[in-house]
Amino acid sequence: MLMTLDMLAGGFDFAALGGALVGIILIVFLLLVVISNIKIVPQANAYVVERLGAFHAAWSTGLHFKVPFIDRIAKKVSLKEQVIDFPPQPVITKDNVTMQIDTVVYFQITDPKLYAYGVEKPISAIENLSATTLRNIIGDMELDHTLTSRDVINSKIRVILDEATDAWGIKVNRVELKNIIPPAEIQDSMEKQMKAERERRAKILDAEGEKRSAILIAEGQKESAVLRADAVKETKIREAQGEAEAILSVQRALADAIKLMNEANPSERVIALKSLEAFQAAADGQATKIIIPSNIQGLAGLAASMKEMFTDLPQDQD
Repeated sequence: MLMTLDMLAGGFDFAALGGALVGIILIVFLLLVVISNIKIVPQANAYVVERLGAFHAAWSTGLHFKVPFIDRIAKKVSLKEQVIDFPPQPVITKDNVTMQIDTVVYFQITDPKLYAYGVEKPISAIENLSATTLRNIIGDMELDHTLTSRDVINSKIRVILDEATDAWGIKVNRVELKNIIPPAEIQDSMEKQMKAERERRAKILDAEGEKRSAILIAEGQKESAVLRADAVKETKIREAQGEAEAILSVQRALADAIKLMNEANPSERVIALKSLEAFQAAADGQATKIIIPSNIQGLAGLAASMKEMFTDLPQDQD
């Protein structure tokens, strides 16, 4: 048994085996080094690479290889638009009113190199710059103007921040005033003023409603009076037309009667008889005055004369 072990030990070359292991280890190490230095930059990102401590390149999206032990990724930069909400800042208006205003800044990194080496703490720098700029702008405005000029303030702050951050590789796209918080006593007075304004508008609306109602009522009464007058007018016109038609009918009937009488060619005795009938009918009426035609008067006188003649005759002749 001991002889077999000695023979096996003498048959293997331990030096060759050790060299092979070392080679395998070196190959694995080199592979690991190579793989670890292959870098993939994601979309909307950039890597700032330094070589021996100095700026070398700004890698954009894609596959890149870093020289081992020489190159170093100094900073990973996001190129997306970013939003920073700064806490409220105390500001004093032109009329000495202290307010709390918080801002929201929308910015985007346009130059990774300037962003990495332009300023030590870019976000802190933007916050301090926005605070000082806000104080300068609000200091030239009164309270009422401040509360109604958000767009003007936003535009001024954005222009100033954009110009200042160009050297840092930052583009300021928008600046918004999130909240403007005046002192409590100012808020109370503003609420009272708003309440009074609402009450005034309500009274104006009520007055306009009453005015409109009165106008509508007056217009209704006017139209009603016009319609009534038109109705009375139409009634009178129709009555007049009816009376005119009645008179015309009577006159036509009389004309037709006269025409018929003329066509019949009555004698004088018939005319005298009709006159007596008309006189009798007039005498039976309620009139206090009677107008007697001249021919009727002549007949009456003739009748009276004949009566006297018969009276004067001697009675013994009977």
